[in-house]
Amino acid sequence: MTAQLKQQRDKLKQYQKRITQQLEREREIARQLLRDGRKERAKLLLKKKRYREQLLDKTENQITSLETMVQSIEFTQIEMKVIEGLQFGNECLNKMHQVMSIEEVERILDETQEAVEYQRQIDELLAGSFTQEDEDAILEELDAITQEQIELPEVPSEPLPEKIPEKVPVKARPRQAEVVAAS
Repeated sequence: MTAQLKQQRDKLKQYQKRITQQLEREREIARQLLRDGRKERAKLLLKKKRYREQLLDKTENQITSLETMVQSIEFTQIEMKVIEGLQFGNECLNKMHQVMSIEEVERILDETQEAVEYQRQIDELLAGSFTQEDEDAILEELDAITQEQIELPEVPSEPLPEKIPEKVPVKARPRQAEVVAAS
C-alpha cells in the first residue's frame, strides 16, 4: 500500500516539474509577445500561466498530503509490530505462570527453608558431639602430622667418582695481517 502511495507521489512530482517548465516557457513567450506588440495575446498567456501556478500549488498540497499519509502508515506498521511483540511476550508470561503458580513457588521456598534448617541441626549435632578429649586428640594428631619429617633419600656414603674434563684444543689465533686484510 505504501509503495502505491509513493508511486503516486512520484508521479505528482513529475507533473509538478513539467508544469514548472511550462510556466518558464510561457513567461518567455509572453515577453516575446509584448516585444512584438501583441499585448492581448500576452495577457491571455499570463492568465493561462496563472491558472497553471494554481494547479502547481494544489499539486504541492497533494504531495504533502501523500507524504504525510505514507509516514503515518509506516509509523502505524511499526506500532503494529510493537503490539505484536507485546502480545507474544504476554502469551509467554501466561504460559510460564501456568507452569509455575504462586503456590508452587511458596512450596519450593518452604522446602528450601526446611532443608537449610535440617542441615543446621546436623551441623550443631556434629559440632556438639565431640568431647573436649576428642577435640584435644584431634589437635594432637594434626600437630603430629604437620611435624612429621618428609623422608628424603639417603645420602651415599661412598665418594662419588671424579669426572675428568676433556681438553679442547685452542684454535690458533689469526695473524694481525689477516685481520686487517679482512676489514
